[in-house]
Amino acid sequence: MMEPDTTPRGGHAITFVGNATTIVRLGSFTLLTDPNFLHRGQRAYLGKGLWSRRLQDPALTIAELPALDAVVLSHLHGDHFDRIARRELDRSVPLVTTEHAARRLARSGFDTHALNTWDTWQLTTADETLTVESMPGIHARGFLQTLLPPVMGSLLTYQGPTGTPYTVYLSGDTLTGDHLDAIRERCPQIDAAVVHLGGTRILFSTVTMDAVQGLDFLHRIRPSVAIPVHYDDYRVMKSPLADFLAAVKADPEPWRVAAPARGETIELKSSAR
Repeated sequence: MMEPDTTPRGGHAITFVGNATTIVRLGSFTLLTDPNFLHRGQRAYLGKGLWSRRLQDPALTIAELPALDAVVLSHLHGDHFDRIARRELDRSVPLVTTEHAARRLARSGFDTHALNTWDTWQLTTADETLTVESMPGIHARGFLQTLLPPVMGSLLTYQGPTGTPYTVYLSGDTLTGDHLDAIRERCPQIDAAVVHLGGTRILFSTVTMDAVQGLDFLHRIRPSVAIPVHYDDYRVMKSPLADFLAAVKADPEPWRVAAPARGETIELKSSAR
């Protein structure tokens, strides 16, 4: 059962639904990320004849979602946008994603907005703005790179009527590497990072960050707080959350990690700049 969100209006919070699915509240804006609403035991189809069975239930159904201002999708994979999302999500809600995913989901009637790396898309009210900026991502290297769909990270930048901007970086299913250094150079202050982990193994290759890469991610991006997701929902995930937390604890740097349970909402607090 999902806990009620008691975050005051105008505050910032993230609710962990399961896998990479979160509800992100920044000021008066509410976003859904990587909608995956398959239930335990159902198969997520990953393309090219690949699939994986879900091991955990999501914390809520699509019918239980709050009103959404946008959906942010890192890439078109069955564990990030599934057949339930395709069938039940409101197609009129703006869906911000890669060109690859936007092109395909537009055919199903979704209001898609395609971003290439560093492109932006914006929501505005009378006194607030929320900008979504596409960040580089690498889902795989070598031959497997040609088999997997292109992936993007997303930088969410909220600007309210008072105060400094607040930034949330959604890593997407990326591996570590020099592209993260480019993000750090361009965006030196990341207030919160939602980090896709799991050490997913497909065809003997790792295609999402494991514990070691997750720690490397922290060293490269240096977020004020890291929120781990995407680590135990599918059989192909081989690196448990406990390994990442142990690596963080053993590291001499004082990283702040908030690991919400499914259905839990955590308040995001502004950090000094």
